[in-house]
Amino acid sequence: MSSDLSPRLLRAFMAVAEELHFTRAAARLYVAQQALSRDIRSLERELGAVLFVRSTRQVALTPEGEQLLPYARGVLAAHDELAAAFGRGSAAAGQRPLAVDVAAPVSTGQRVLEAAREAAPGVEFVARYHSGLTAAAADILAGRLDVAFGRAAGLPREMLAGLEYHLVRYERVAVLLPEQHRPPGAGPGEMPLAALEGETLYAGAGNPDTAEWTSYARALFEGRGIRLAAPFPKIEGEREFARVVRGKGWSVLATEVFIGIEGMVLRPLIEPVPLSPVSMVWRRGLRHPGLAALRGTAGELGAAGGWLRRPAGSWLPAPDEALHHP
Repeated sequence: MSSDLSPRLLRAFMAVAEELHFTRAAARLYVAQQALSRDIRSLERELGAVLFVRSTRQVALTPEGEQLLPYARGVLAAHDELAAAFGRGSAAAGQRPLAVDVAAPVSTGQRVLEAAREAAPGVEFVARYHSGLTAAAADILAGRLDVAFGRAAGLPREMLAGLEYHLVRYERVAVLLPEQHRPPGAGPGEMPLAALEGETLYAGAGNPDTAEWTSYARALFEGRGIRLAAPFPKIEGEREFARVVRGKGWSVLATEVFIGIEGMVLRPLIEPVPLSPVSMVWRRGLRHPGLAALRGTAGELGAAGGWLRRPAGSWLPAPDEALHHP
């Protein structure tokens, strides 16, 4: 056996070991499946051991593969830390770009990503703007995406089992209203939740990509006399969203971090103060210097901005309380 195993071969092994699927592992590494299979065979020759049992339906680790797993993970983590410490670029370190879905150009995820790019200039981050954690999490599990931001508690349990997550921020929930529209009993500025009784608010119903936000709205509206707008097809892009919202005359359930729309005003909700937890979510077992940079900058921004402080009289749905405050 060679005493100098290539990190590339170990990364190929880790991807297949975590996905247990060659096609998904190849997509995750942005390589052809034939190239991935070739790297696995090379590693097996180097080690003199069979690492996977392959069939037409299933891939499983052999006992030798199980034995290699913690060693490969440790070697790659040390390799990534070394590359990050000396500011080496992804090409020089043999490291692929990190695909990050920040949900929207105006978002907590975008702020974290921008700070991470400054903190780790040698890492290539590829930004995506899909706006829904439910869809992004499916892409993470399929190897098409690495990191996303959103409400982790709104994901199905079977999805969360394959993910890791870290709470980044509590965003205050708000309502986006036409400037001329003021519900009865509502004054200027902050709006008591009770003032929305009898109102109908849009919260993404009909868009499967943002199911975690629609479920949040249902929990918030329950027992308060607030109606959820009828399902509507997914709306692509800020300009189209603004056109549809203005055309429908909708009020929109949003957060304090939201795009501005001409002719509409964002009013934070109070009594209680609803909070929307934003977590950074990634595939379980992912090791990448970009992930470390994102986690580091999220922590720094959170500490400086008080992102994890819960104001008096705040409210979270029960699943969020259970996930973040067990």
